[in-house]
Formats: sequence, structure tokens, C-alpha cells
Amino acid sequence: MDLAYLWFFIVGFLFIGYFVLDGFDFGVGMSLPFLGKDDTDRRVLINTIGPVWDLNETWVIVAGASLFAAFPEWYATLFSGFYLALLLILLALIVRGVSFEYRHKNPESKWKKWFDGMIIVGSALPALLWGVAFANIVQGVALSENHIYTGGLLPLLNPYALLGGITTLVLFFTHGVVFITLKTEGELKERARKLAIKSGLVTIVVAATFLVWTTIAFGSVLSGAVAVIAALALITAYLLNLRGREGWSFAFMSVTVATAVLSLFLALFPDVMPASNNPAYSLTIENASSSDYTLTVMMWTALIFMPVVLVYQGWTYWVFRKRVTRQSVLAAAH
Repeated sequence: MDLAYLWFFIVGFLFIGYFVLDGFDFGVGMSLPFLGKDDTDRRVLINTIGPVWDLNETWVIVAGASLFAAFPEWYATLFSGFYLALLLILLALIVRGVSFEYRHKNPESKWKKWFDGMIIVGSALPALLWGVAFANIVQGVALSENHIYTGGLLPLLNPYALLGGITTLVLFFTHGVVFITLKTEGELKERARKLAIKSGLVTIVVAATFLVWTTIAFGSVLSGAVAVIAALALITAYLLNLRGREGWSFAFMSVTVATAVLSLFLALFPDVMPASNNPAYSLTIENASSSDYTLTVMMWTALIFMPVVLVYQGWTYWVFRKRVTRQSVLAAAH
């Protein structure tokens, strides 16, 4: 296989990893006003992702760096055309990270509520905007002959893209709430399970609508087949949550997110950024990629360091695998 095509799928794998891992982080952050009845509940929720959220977030840095090195034309067009949306995502991630660290620096309730609000916004905004961005990439945008985005902000807020944003918003929310059932005990766990049942129904309807639209308008037979797998995995996760099988439910939610993102990359293939105004102006894998020498060096680097990263992340999750309880949080405060 040509290295450029291989790196297209490696970039896809990195974004899949990011959305699976940081996706439930976003969901936990968005769940604070629904599950955090008091400060102890909110501390429990935050502590479920406390040891791993920053490690999960590094996937988007690696994905962006790989995109820059492997497909510089794609990177340049994407980041210049979607500058405002990506800037808002970056600011939201910064605000969320700062809030995690500063929330406990002051015992006053107003201080904590202020940072809780920033955690909620810093989780919901990226969850929405990532879906809007990827939906626009799949749908195609207006490009010049030199592959420069010629539209403004309003064309990006089209019905298909907004549906994509709502899909990732509710999908990550449910993903995060199911993760909470896996990491907590007692009343909080049960409330999270019931919330996942409610949000899961909404997610099934919204995600099915988006995936059907994507397959019919922009997809292929292969992307459609993967979209069906995503839908079946989502339904399975929902049914498993009904039965209280939170471990398997979370596993199938992860499969849902992974296959849904994969279906978008397959719908995009072999383009990386279609031109909606003139197909001749589209960016493809071949005309957007770096030289074979650059891709070869990157491949050796990936082969050496990617297994190390995966092993380290797996070890981290194993170390922090225990459930978080109200008792443990209260004990840590004294």
C-alpha cells in the first residue's frame, strides 16, 4: 500500500483514539449539572477522569502533529478555513484543564461553581464543534484552485454539520455517563445508569439520522457497512446498560464511537477535503501528502513509539481501575 494511503488511516486511527478516550471525558464534564447533587458528588465525578483526562487529551496533539507532517496541504486548508471553530475548541480545552486544577484551590462554593461551569462549557463546546468540523469535512466546503477555503463562518453552520455536532454532543454525553456507571458505586451509579437510559434513546435517534444521511449523501458501501456496525453497537450498549452490565455497555459504547468515526473517514476516502464548488479543486490523499521520504521517517518513528504509548496508557488505566466512592473522596479531604 502507498505510504500516503497508509498514513490517512493512521491519522484516522489517532482521531478515533482521541474521540473514544476524550469523548467520555467530555461526557463526564457535561454530566455535572445532572448528576452532581452536591459538592461531594461533583468531586466523585471529576475524580473518575482525574488520573487520565490529560493523557486522553494528548491523542489530539499527536493526531494534529501527524496531520501536519503527513498531509501539510490538508492541515493548512483545514486550520485556516476552520480557524475560529478550532480556536474555540482549543480555548475550551484550556479552560477545562485549568478548571480541573484550580477548582479545589478555594473552599468557597461560589469559587467551585464558577469552575464547575467552565468544566461544563469546556466539555460541551468541543463535543459539539468537533462534530460540526468533521461533518463539514465529509460534506465538502468551497475551495479555490489553490485549495484555500473561500467560504465564511455561516456556510459551516449548515443543517448537516449542525446535526453532526449534535450527534457527537449526545454520543459523548452518553459515553461519559456510561463510564460513570463503570467507575462509581451506590446511588450515584444508579442515577448515572438511569440518565444513560434516557440519553441513550436520544443518542440512538440522533446518531441513526446522521449516519443514514451521511451514507446516502456522501458514503460508500464500505462506509455504510461500518455505520451499520456503529448503530448495532450503540443499541447493544443501550440494552446492556438496561441490564446493569456497565463494563460491557462501556465497551460497546467505545466500539460505537470508533466505528462511527471510521465510517466518516471511509466516506471521505480517497479525498481528504472535498471541494463542494468544484471537484477538481478537492484535496486528495495523493495531492495533499508529504514526500515518500518524510512518510517513511514518520512510519519508523510511529513503529517505535506508538507501542510504547499504548502500553503506557493501558498501564495507567490498570493502575487507576478501581471505582471512586463518596467515602474515598471524603477521606481524602481530611
